[in-house]
Amino acid sequence: MVDIFSSLNINLTKEQIRKFEEFAEILKENNKLFNLTSIKEGRETQIKHFLDSSAGVDFFKHNSTIVEIGSGGGFPSVPLMILRNDLKFTLVEATEKKCIYLEKVRAALDLNCNILNERAEVLGKNPLYRQKFDYATARAVARLNVLCEYCLPFVKIGGSFIAYKGEANEEIKEAENSVKVLGGKIDSIKRYSLPEEEGDHCLIKIDKKISTPDIYPRGNGKERKRPL
Repeated sequence: MVDIFSSLNINLTKEQIRKFEEFAEILKENNKLFNLTSIKEGRETQIKHFLDSSAGVDFFKHNSTIVEIGSGGGFPSVPLMILRNDLKFTLVEATEKKCIYLEKVRAALDLNCNILNERAEVLGKNPLYRQKFDYATARAVARLNVLCEYCLPFVKIGGSFIAYKGEANEEIKEAENSVKVLGGKIDSIKRYSLPEEEGDHCLIKIDKKISTPDIYPRGNGKERKRPL
């Protein structure tokens, strides 16, 4: 595992290695029950899930609050929490059985997070969560124009949405209107390649410049059916 992480200049401590190994076991055991990922081989999991999630480790300021939309198997949140115990995460997952799995992971690894079994478009309207976070993040949930409507309502003015994507040139262009309407501006794009020819990926940092209009997120599936 150490050699994989060194490809992105990430040096793991013994405790972090132990937690990643324990996380891999929990993921493997629960994948049979909850269908968390189609990737089942150990090294492939380490590269495509653990390393890819960890690529954004330096994007978040110290002691930041982060909301993750569509947590699923816990990517990128769990690897980021293993590497950065100063980060405070709120994991939003609409599927109850996946929340049960995430609670197991939280307890086993002693992670600094809350887990909410709710839809993003509902929580995004809730004043307890709307524009309350330093960052939002998401990985493998939807196209970027849709993700912006799910994620940007949660971000404070001055905060950022960090989107994990593969080769996303088309999606970035497609999302220009969505970013602008929702109060954001693309700040930077970090491109990187996963080892062992596992593909080119990128991290898109979208800064929150002004408040998201109250009508967003629209809900009732409109985000996906009629993207901005």
